[in-house]
Amino acid sequence: MRGAYVLAAILTVFPVGVGASAQNAPAPPRTAARLETAVFAGGCFWSTEANFEHMPGVVSAVSGFSGGRVANPSYEQVVRGGTGHLEAVQVVFDPARISYRRLVDRFWRTIDPTDAQGQFCDRGASYRTAVFATAAQRPAAEASRAAAVAALPGRRFVTPVLDAARFWPAEAYHQDFARRNPARYAGYSRFCRRAARLRAVWGG
Repeated sequence: MRGAYVLAAILTVFPVGVGASAQNAPAPPRTAARLETAVFAGGCFWSTEANFEHMPGVVSAVSGFSGGRVANPSYEQVVRGGTGHLEAVQVVFDPARISYRRLVDRFWRTIDPTDAQGQFCDRGASYRTAVFATAAQRPAAEASRAAAVAALPGRRFVTPVLDAARFWPAEAYHQDFARRNPARYAGYSRFCRRAARLRAVWGG
């Protein structure tokens, strides 16, 4: 579970043609972008959300839970254990602007894929990492994973690619936490030594 520091942070249209008949014709409907979704479990969903939501082509990133057995679980249920869920983020993106493969490639560099017990200071089953992929997404996810494994020779790479599962959004107070609470999130991130650990794993 998150430490006391983190618990304290929680509390606190254009005309058509040029003729008269064309000008009076209704405008054609706008075609919505064909959006897709990707789901990643990267430990604390505050961090996973923050790592994706500012990427060009990403429309939204929503914190929640995936991979478990209980319908519409609460945060308290998940962290207490027994539901089987992982903290996860559903990323909605425009594939005309950013590919699914690029999102997965980004994901690896935001986690420690050698840690089977959680991420950084967040320990326990609900903080384990995974890529939840549809059948169509799995080839790209597996190829990305293979490249990430090759980048860490000699290391035990434990983050799996799992079949897509139902995603349940978390409570409103968890959404956009880093953006809405920048000082508190920065303190949490420093407390967990995220940047230092990522440098140790990936370099740079």
